[in-house]
Amino acid sequence: MEASILVTVRYTVKEGLRDTFYQQIVEQGIDTASRAEAGNYKYDYYYPLDSDRDICLLEIWSDAEAQKAHAETPHYQQLSKLKAAYVEQVQLKSYSIG
Repeated sequence: MEASILVTVRYTVKEGLRDTFYQQIVEQGIDTASRAEAGNYKYDYYYPLDSDRDICLLEIWSDAEAQKAHAETPHYQQLSKLKAAYVEQVQLKSYSIG
């Protein structure tokens, strides 16, 4: 059985735009659509305590194929457009779990 995939993402958002970036994710249904994907166990955003410009995302996928398929969805493409408009830096880490 293939291991699950844990993905952590930390976005550094342009000054003063973190809340707007997150609101756009919610209003466009990107978070809801991602949670509804086959193989998604967790997809949640968090504001870290150590920064007022960053927003973190925690994702858990059933396997590498499900995580790869996520990157091909229309809502992922919407997120890419939002990142281009709002995000200055992305730190992504992926782990095999289970």
